[in-house]
Amino acid sequence: MKAIIELSRNGSIFGAVKQQIANSQQGQSPDYHLSFESARALFSELTPARLDLLDTLSRIGASSMYALAKTAERNYSNVHTDVSRLWELGLIERSEDGMVSVPFEAIEIRFPLAHAA
Repeated sequence: MKAIIELSRNGSIFGAVKQQIANSQQGQSPDYHLSFESARALFSELTPARLDLLDTLSRIGASSMYALAKTAERNYSNVHTDVSRLWELGLIERSEDGMVSVPFEAIEIRFPLAHAA
């Protein structure tokens, strides 16, 4: 399963949901879709530091917040804030024992240069 992050117009989420339903009826694991209305909104949420955390966490596997901060060579408090936001966005999972992980094999950011009229 992969995460697809994209810019989209209002109401375009319905197309993504329709595709997810069709994929699941064919026995395929549905991809996770996350949409933003503007590039400004996307990059205010998915900062370079947060994208680096996703990359680090996917490389090291399930990890404690402390171990992730140490591996990423970042301040624990800042990592905690970023991981919390990534969890709210659905890009990170937390287990009952406090471990965090990236549940996706890939994350795609789709950034169309022009919208069709």
